[in-house]
Amino acid sequence: MNWYTKKFSELDTLTFYKLAKARVDIFVVEQACAYPELDDVDILEETQHIYCLDNDGEVVAYSRCYLKASKVTAIGRVIITEQNRGKGLASVLMKESLNVCAKLWPECKVQLSAQTHLAPFYQRLGFKPISDSYLEDGIPHTDMELAQ
Repeated sequence: MNWYTKKFSELDTLTFYKLAKARVDIFVVEQACAYPELDDVDILEETQHIYCLDNDGEVVAYSRCYLKASKVTAIGRVIITEQNRGKGLASVLMKESLNVCAKLWPECKVQLSAQTHLAPFYQRLGFKPISDSYLEDGIPHTDMELAQ
């Protein structure tokens, strides 16, 4: 398995297609959530796409990191493809993502919008809830921030 961190402008079309398809397969199809999965955050110059491909070039894991506001970065679209779940890759992906945030935006807070059932996972990584649970696209979410 190989890990990569690239800006949108550095992704070749086949790789972006595979990343987008994996995101749609999970967020739109698997979770039965109709919403605009592809958004302008993907193409922002500062957005970093963090992903892992297996030896056959198939997507294993993905997230994106970006500047959300002044002094705040966000990690979003966190996925592990179905056949790769249960192997500890979510923790590796989050550590990769946190390293990117620390390297590029060391002065910024790190936030994410967690599906509420996954909040305990993020808490084990050092995140704390900063909101009550709310519905986003029909799925309960909780805003979280990395404890300083």
